[in-house]
Amino acid sequence: MLLSLLLSNPIEFLIIAGLLITAISFHEFAHAFVADRLGDPTPKLMGRLTVNPLAHLDPIGSLLMLVTGWGWGKPVPYDPFNLRNPIRDAALISFAGPGSNLVMAIIASILLRIIISVGTGGPLGIIYEIVNLFIYFNVLLALFNLIPIHPLDGFKIVAGFLPRKYYEDWMSLSPYGMIFLLLLIFPLFGGSSPISTFLTPVVNFIVSLLTPGRGGIV
Repeated sequence: MLLSLLLSNPIEFLIIAGLLITAISFHEFAHAFVADRLGDPTPKLMGRLTVNPLAHLDPIGSLLMLVTGWGWGKPVPYDPFNLRNPIRDAALISFAGPGSNLVMAIIASILLRIIISVGTGGPLGIIYEIVNLFIYFNVLLALFNLIPIHPLDGFKIVAGFLPRKYYEDWMSLSPYGMIFLLLLIFPLFGGSSPISTFLTPVVNFIVSLLTPGRGGIV
């Protein structure tokens, strides 16, 4: 985990932490940007329409990232009364975060191919590895947040597709979301966490498509 890496290799920890913070900051900024474009000034008024990491880091999410390797940024507030179609627009705002991570992963993949065409010797080799990690973290963050459990984005994305008669029943599950999420995040009996067992193969498959010559990162 990141906490043990801090003690064993501080430089690698700083690089990984920097990449994660960047991915999370753009993820949260995307939420704020789409909410603002849909007519809700709340994120802007709350200082969230920025890529400044200090505006987006969540204490609990950051702590869990250090301890378990899984975490999240501070949720972006928005006022549904400012949205024309609150259910649909909430789903769009929620999808903006994971969507931005996938876009960044694709852009980084293009950059990776440019680096390969030039050559990966010397300093470019270090940049190559860093870009690889950046792709991995963005894919990981996108897929993790697409899980349909509150407070993750997937919960409201699913809500946006539900018929009205099922919407209230679905939203009534939100108070229990954190309990379900913590059960998925923490390892069972000293082994892998349930969420790792499910997500790792999917993340590695997508990463393998975006990183030439790589089969994913375990």
